Amino acid sequence: MAVPESLTTRDLSAVYVLNKALTPGDKTDEILRLQGVGWLTRKAINLATVTLYVKHYSEDSLEHIDIDQALTGGIGASAELRVLDWTKREKEDRIFGHVLSKSRRIQVNELGEGYLKKGWTEDTVQNGLIQSYVESDTPKSHTTWAANQTWGIEVIQGERRYTRHVHFSAGKEVIEVTMVYDYFGPWPAQSI
Repeated sequence: MAVPESLTTRDLSAVYVLNKALTPGDKTDEILRLQGVGWLTRKAINLATVTLYVKHYSEDSLEHIDIDQALTGGIGASAELRVLDWTKREKEDRIFGHVLSKSRRIQVNELGEGYLKKGWTEDTVQNGLIQSYVESDTPKSHTTWAANQTWGIEVIQGERRYTRHVHFSAGKEVIEVTMVYDYFGPWPAQSI
């Protein structure tokens, strides 16, 4: 389902479900494999419905995006608490292990990666993208990878969609994929 015209990168608060028909599962599975996620967990994730409960707000003059991610099938949920100040933070993620991440709002013309800058709606270009950079904390996780993402709105099959462009690298392997989400309504205050 398309996101409303009123929803922009200035406030992404909403409920989204990963659209598996529009997101290449082979690429997302390969990314999970390179992140050290086991075969059984990858297969369960592939079968699960992935729902994001996104709360986007400002506090103490800093922009925040809190995401509760729920997966069906007994996989459980995880939370992402992002502060858009480009400060690196440590986290132990239940699926990806020990990671280091940082996030910010960025203008499209400030990005180096071509894949991360392509296809955005005019309002996304005007308001800026959300950039998320996550890498393995190699000494703790014993894996080495990096995922550079941009989040915004683009038109997919004639509809405005919330998407994430992912530029993933692990050693010499590079994978680029667009994750496409269906809009499932406004963010419910009780979910986070």
